[in-house]
Amino acid sequence: MNLETKLRKAEIEDRHEIWAIIQQSIERRKQDGSTQWQNGYPNMGTVESDIAKGFGYVMTVDGEIAVYAALILNDEPAYSTIEGAWLSDGEFVVVHRVAVDGKFAGQGMVKKLFDHIEDFTKSQGIQSVKVDTNYDNIAMLKILESKGYSYCGEVLLADGMRKAYEKIII
Repeated sequence: MNLETKLRKAEIEDRHEIWAIIQQSIERRKQDGSTQWQNGYPNMGTVESDIAKGFGYVMTVDGEIAVYAALILNDEPAYSTIEGAWLSDGEFVVVHRVAVDGKFAGQGMVKKLFDHIEDFTKSQGIQSVKVDTNYDNIAMLKILESKGYSYCGEVLLADGMRKAYEKIII
């Protein structure tokens, strides 16, 4: 089965579906014993803000929303201080708030999402993709490694230290 996936900007009409997907991800993280996303963030306001700022993106599978992510260009204040070193100082896309609809979980959707993000980054002439994740988010850590992202160090976000990764695209 070869499903067609597309990356598009999220629209305000998508917010309830996106929020439902994020809630599923919050619950999965809780069941995994993680503290990530267990303190009221992200929330519906986060989704609405992402969409309003043009950061919210969805990956669709045959037209159905399967994955949500916030893609932010050159703007993550926490990334200005890293215990370690980034690979580059050029323009970058930050990937935040990746959430997969439960019915698509375990089907390689996040790897496909990163393929789309990297294609988008290259098409915009942007040098790299940067991402951080919780120490106990084993699934994301494995995905980043499999997609060729380099561990660069640790960054401090509002809810704690995160492992930081970067991949040079151009």
